[in-house]
Amino acid sequence: WAYEEYLRELLDAEVANRADNVVARRLREARFPVEKSLEHFDFSRQTDLKRDEVLRLARCEWVDERRSVLIAGPVGTGKTHLAIALGAAAARRKYRVRFYRADDLVRELTEAKSEQVVGRLLARLERVDVLVLDELGFVPFDRTGAELLFSLVSRRSQRRSTIVTTNLAFEEWVKVFGDEKLTAALLDRLGERAEVLLTNGTSYRMSSRKEEAKPEP
Repeated sequence: WAYEEYLRELLDAEVANRADNVVARRLREARFPVEKSLEHFDFSRQTDLKRDEVLRLARCEWVDERRSVLIAGPVGTGKTHLAIALGAAAARRKYRVRFYRADDLVRELTEAKSEQVVGRLLARLERVDVLVLDELGFVPFDRTGAELLFSLVSRRSQRRSTIVTTNLAFEEWVKVFGDEKLTAALLDRLGERAEVLLTNGTSYRMSSRKEEAKPEP
């Protein structure tokens, strides 16, 4: 190779290596509990879910537009799979992503408040480009936890993006937050210009167990 060509190849390799390192760091910082991708999502079992719509979301324009994604449906219908896959797609585009189970986040916020460092935690979470809140609805929050989560959502509203998965219909969220006005305000902030994905059907895990339990012919 000529010197100039050799130098160009070295620089291109260095740029590619740095980009790969950034993506790896973003995925590590997201703290996903497992790896999930849309390639392994079974769209054939979700008659109400449009594959093209989900693939469009994987391009992450909604992150640039500071919008949110709400994924609602029965237990075991792939909500967490979709949330992780969309979060990972954002991380691969070098956005800052952080995954939480909703009750874990509320507990962390409550503990931070008791230790008088909640402002620091809220500020850090406010900078995350995509915050994934998984399984909202399984555990009701006390008044303090509900108010802290509302504060976080309000601070991120129209500034950052959030993915929420829930097994509850939106009118049932009051069961989790315990206050109608707070719940309505939270839904107003999350739902404004949000993308809504609805999953349906029976649990994948239960279906798999039934298939495994079938006697061999």
